[in-house]
Amino acid sequence: MNLKKLFFAAVIVLSANASFAQDTNEATHTVAIKIAEVALLDLEFAAGASTDIILEGTAPSEAGKPMTFGDAATNSDIWINYSSIVSGTSTRNVKVSITDGTVPAGLKLTVLAAEDAGNGEGTVGTANGSAITLSGTAQEIVTGVGSAYTEDGANNGHKLTYQLDYATSAAINYADLKFDNSDTVTITYTLSEI
Repeated sequence: MNLKKLFFAAVIVLSANASFAQDTNEATHTVAIKIAEVALLDLEFAAGASTDIILEGTAPSEAGKPMTFGDAATNSDIWINYSSIVSGTSTRNVKVSITDGTVPAGLKLTVLAAEDAGNGEGTVGTANGSAITLSGTAQEIVTGVGSAYTEDGANNGHKLTYQLDYATSAAINYADLKFDNSDTVTITYTLSEI
């Protein structure tokens, strides 16, 4: 008889546990989805080149001729690459300025950004379309960068072409040239919100 009572009590306990542990036909939980803000920019260079470039005039080889600024005063080895994720409908611009050093008197240093090479995805920026005379004031060289990436390395993003030349013309600026005014300038590119 005690065994029957014990068995009956065990059946009641198991039945009670089963009734409280019943599954329903659905269950829920939450998943947090996060997208990081991204604003990365770097400069890449063609194979065999460097982000440190030298631009110089070509000295005359015959008396009575002027210094000229041709191939030795032009460089197209550097590319702007960027990755960007913005909020809402906001966009970013790439600005450029000289942050250290001075272009020698009588000369100007310009940079022209080409349109994006088309190897990335998203809302890539639009190049300014004309050469910018570099100075200590930041100027927009690429505008309208949204959530986008250009891919990494040379031949991706925006190709830059630097040109050193007379500030206005040889007739006006030749007297300003002094060989001891050679200088190194630091050019800074910044990807920032408008």
